[in-house]
Amino acid sequence: MRLGISSPLAHDNAEEWARHMKEAGCGCVNFPIDYTQPDSMIADYADAAKKYGLVIAEVGIWRNVFAIDTAEREEARKRAVGQFRMADEIGARCCVNIAGTYGGTQWDGGYKDNYSVQCRNATIRYIQDLIDTVKPTRTHYSVEPMPWMLPDGPDECLQLIHDVDREAMAIHLDVVNMINCPKRYFFSDDFLDECFDKLGEFIESCHLKDIRLRPELTFQLEETFCGNGTLNIEKYMRLIDQYDQNMPVIIEHLTTDQEYRDSLAYVRERLIRADIPITTGTES
Repeated sequence: MRLGISSPLAHDNAEEWARHMKEAGCGCVNFPIDYTQPDSMIADYADAAKKYGLVIAEVGIWRNVFAIDTAEREEARKRAVGQFRMADEIGARCCVNIAGTYGGTQWDGGYKDNYSVQCRNATIRYIQDLIDTVKPTRTHYSVEPMPWMLPDGPDECLQLIHDVDREAMAIHLDVVNMINCPKRYFFSDDFLDECFDKLGEFIESCHLKDIRLRPELTFQLEETFCGNGTLNIEKYMRLIDQYDQNMPVIIEHLTTDQEYRDSLAYVRERLIRADIPITTGTES
């Protein structure tokens, strides 16, 4: 697999960005600028990634396409089209978003209406329309599972792929986001197997972080940094490698560039000790 980080690291230009990512030990990257930037700048960043052998893992949308506020919803959908088209132009593995919050104000929040029939039907229609509008040939549209909205498990991911019924539909795997109950937490090794048995062929990119149980009642799970929880990272990476030896794996949700560098180094050391192959960027 190819490890990467969600931080673009501090940089002044495309060449410096790609060089810093390679020097940190990355083999994949998130694209650090959006579709509103000049075409020449977008090309510079895409060319720099190619020069240093860095796979562009994802282009993020990260907006609520079902926002209650009309202007916010329209902006989110405009951004989705723009980001998706840019992802296709630069050959990113995927363009990713969450399905969207339905009936709440927090863009990625948990609400009862997220599980309504209306939300499910709207999500399917929206993804179909988005793919049909962009007509991608080099990338996929991927939905990242979340703990409190569809899809929140491997079966729900499979059903969404089936219902959307488009070749350009994929899954962005975040296992920790789907560990949302005691059984999945305490038997997370079994849950990892289930995820890859059911979704392996549909995964275009993965997130990496850790999870731990808080001691307070009631049952409370806490996302945390790699090594500070109970996730079997070696098993996760071996399963990824079995399905796609070029799969991007992005470490996310840290605060500083140094934290990202340290986490990447820590994960690399664990994988090297476990004799799990890692592909890094190489200058061409």
